[in-house]
Amino acid sequence: MTDLVIAGLRKSFATVDVLSGVDLTVPSGSLAAVLGPSGCGKTTLLRIVAGFERPDDGSVRLAGRTVSSRSVHLPPEKRRIGIVPQEGALFPHLSVGRNVAYGLRRGSGRGRVREVLDLVGLVDLADRMPHELSGGQQQRVAVARALAPRPELILLDEPFSALDAGLRAEVRADVRTALRADGVTAVLVTHDQEEALSTADLVAVMRGGRIVQAAAPRALYLLPADLGVASFVGDTVLLPGTLTGRCAVTALGSLAVREPLPSGGDVRVVLRPEQIVLSANGDGVPARVRVQVFFGHDSLVHLELGDGAVVTARSLDASWAQPGAQVRLAVRGEVSCFSPD
Repeated sequence: MTDLVIAGLRKSFATVDVLSGVDLTVPSGSLAAVLGPSGCGKTTLLRIVAGFERPDDGSVRLAGRTVSSRSVHLPPEKRRIGIVPQEGALFPHLSVGRNVAYGLRRGSGRGRVREVLDLVGLVDLADRMPHELSGGQQQRVAVARALAPRPELILLDEPFSALDAGLRAEVRADVRTALRADGVTAVLVTHDQEEALSTADLVAVMRGGRIVQAAAPRALYLLPADLGVASFVGDTVLLPGTLTGRCAVTALGSLAVREPLPSGGDVRVVLRPEQIVLSANGDGVPARVRVQVFFGHDSLVHLELGDGAVVTARSLDASWAQPGAQVRLAVRGEVSCFSPD
């Protein structure tokens, strides 16, 4: 088993607390995404796991052995951890095959090189030089090089951030497939919510040096731990409401609540834009279309309610809902609610 267990991890630089008691468990063979804005501590967390920094307190255990604590510091080269940096960092004077073989014992890795290049779909490019590859191909080679020595853990430090949007989606899908096929445990550090939700088995949201919620992507999206997580992970519609039992009364009507607060009263209600359904007439709350933003695969429609509140709906086909049009709104599914404090 190659579980990664991080417990009570703390780290300060001068008088600034960067990590304030981080706890995270990544099951063997799974991919976890550490998601958070710049400055939240995720890069420091990755560096401590890799062995580049020492923690002030807490511990990191990998495959049942302690690799970092206040009294233990296993050097990076002895941790059996592979790292994929942002830019790939290939050796420019070595071919693709020799880049991948760099961490293997001389004369013993030809079969493994071919195996991992096949995993990332580049087995026919072993003799190419790095400058002859596209950015996406270079990142795939970097992943293959990290996989080659059969590490117990792979750390991916925002490896897709330098790629354009279309290529980014393709490369991360290929990398995810390769990691799953090789059965390696991995941690992806990212600030991209879409990347985390679409790629990882477990998403850990980091804020202010702590993990505030760690859950499967769907659970994290549908059941955020607080307003901060709800607002950071995906688009949200926030409404004031009054909680009565398992319903919240809002400007969009009486909405079913997933997990009601222990007592009633004023709440902040969170729902997702795709939960708001538009219709030209019929039942529902009346609203006026203010503007529609077209993205190709869908549209975001900004709508003004009778009390002046503005909400946003996501629709696959809202070409008929032009600015100024009067529409009706309904909400499908359950919503989350939180104390206004």
